[in-house]
Amino acid sequence: MSARRAIVPERIKGLHLDTAINLITIILSITLTLLILLQSKGSTFSGAFGGDTSGIYHTRRGMEKLLYECTIGVGILFLIFAIISSVVLTK
Repeated sequence: MSARRAIVPERIKGLHLDTAINLITIILSITLTLLILLQSKGSTFSGAFGGDTSGIYHTRRGMEKLLYECTIGVGILFLIFAIISSVVLTK
């Protein structure tokens, strides 16, 4: 009986870790999508999907620079958590 009691908390801890990693990955993916959509300049969907190429080469300043840097940071975090998720869930 005591061996079974020792196994149950380990399973619960593992489930909480998997759930936490999955939730963080989902939140990061939604945040990354919103940040990318906020960067589009045009009021149409063509700017969001690559149709607007008029503003590719310019200097980013102010809020635009902050959005750009946050997008890179969230993208890196998303990549890290996706790798962690694949490693943890395959065990």
